[in-house]
Amino acid sequence: MLQEDVASGNQREVEPAALLDSPATVAPRKNIKDLPPYGGQHRQDALWQGGNEALPPMWQQFQVLDHKTLYQDNNLIMGSRNRPLPGVRLDHPGDLVPGCKWHISPSGRSYFVNHNTRTTSWKKPVPDRQAGSLAPECVIEGHSKCIWDIACLGSSCSIVSSSSGGSIHRWTRDGEPIGKPWVSDGGVVGSIGVSPDESMVVSGSADGTIQLWNIKEGKMVGNPWKGHNDAVICLNWSPDAVEIATGSYDGTIRRWNPDTGRQIAPLIETSHGWVCAVKYSPQGDKFASGGADKVIRLWSKKGEPLVEIKGHENAVTSLCWSKDGTRIFSASSDCTIRTWQSSDGKELVVLQGHTKAVASLCLSPDESHLISASRDCSVRIWDLKTNQQVGDPLLHDGELLPLTMSIDGNYVVGAQLYANVYVWSLEVVLKQHGSDQIGSYRMAMQT
Repeated sequence: MLQEDVASGNQREVEPAALLDSPATVAPRKNIKDLPPYGGQHRQDALWQGGNEALPPMWQQFQVLDHKTLYQDNNLIMGSRNRPLPGVRLDHPGDLVPGCKWHISPSGRSYFVNHNTRTTSWKKPVPDRQAGSLAPECVIEGHSKCIWDIACLGSSCSIVSSSSGGSIHRWTRDGEPIGKPWVSDGGVVGSIGVSPDESMVVSGSADGTIQLWNIKEGKMVGNPWKGHNDAVICLNWSPDAVEIATGSYDGTIRRWNPDTGRQIAPLIETSHGWVCAVKYSPQGDKFASGGADKVIRLWSKKGEPLVEIKGHENAVTSLCWSKDGTRIFSASSDCTIRTWQSSDGKELVVLQGHTKAVASLCLSPDESHLISASRDCSVRIWDLKTNQQVGDPLLHDGELLPLTMSIDGNYVVGAQLYANVYVWSLEVVLKQHGSDQIGSYRMAMQT
């Protein structure tokens, strides 16, 4: 499990969790029963193998910090405090379209009741797309499971994506596959990063291992690196490419020599619980981390704590730096994006607009715009001069997790939780919402 959401009132709190010995799980039933009708009564006896004593197919249970149990449907990457049984409504507040409820069918498959339309569906409802909404330049289909991370290569914006299926894919900007997928030995690939010279990709897996890949050859280099005791969920190359920092569910940051695969410094016990984000400053003299404890921490190159930044009300999910290293931008499950002064942690700006957890963040190369992706199914573009959102959100057909941008700043790439990659032209977006903005953007990119 590379992301777990715990209900806490109207806001979803992200907490560290440990996988429990689940009751016997079973393979999915081949003969799925008909979708339960709207308003229908649901029998209390489970029809899947093991009945009410077993979890439905593809479910796991976890213990979170408050010692309560969370049940997760790995088909949907959704978690509930309520045990999945037919006739029991599962709780997932703040992450469903208003008026929709989550249930389990007698055959063990999740389905959704939409009281707005008085219908039921196997597919999780998403917000309606408004007429005239801008469409992406390309939607890439090819992964069969949840996409956890993406990266771009060069101005051509070829794309690298990783998934729960344990594979890493390469694509052209137009969605054509490049070569065969790379298959990880560590299971779910939760994080990837491209080396500064674009010759290598490093990946972190659910079993705690890190793997290095040669992009040109499409092969793993050497053996997996071992050290973490739980899933690796974030990583980053140093600007000079001499080290890689990795963050894990085990609460530590470890740093590695990419030439040898060996750790180059003592591990850092971060106090984050989960380390959800790690990012080197552009100068490479320090790095920042964020995690489930809602705190951002800055560390020296030696791994010594420098500054502790507090202000978010939920987990810190993504970080990026200004080019001069004076500002840090952060995204959080509290639905906000914040700008901080890196020298002392002073809060400078709070951007609000997303209605659910902000999962990922990136800064345009000219530093004129900040782009964010959220589980509210949208990508939003923010003008950093006015600190206002530019135009309408870029709507997707599902929740978004990773986000990246081409090196030339022309394309924004977001990955949907349910296996699709979306490519957007930033120039087209800005053009649709005002010629002044696109003119300024072109001038900035040319300088």
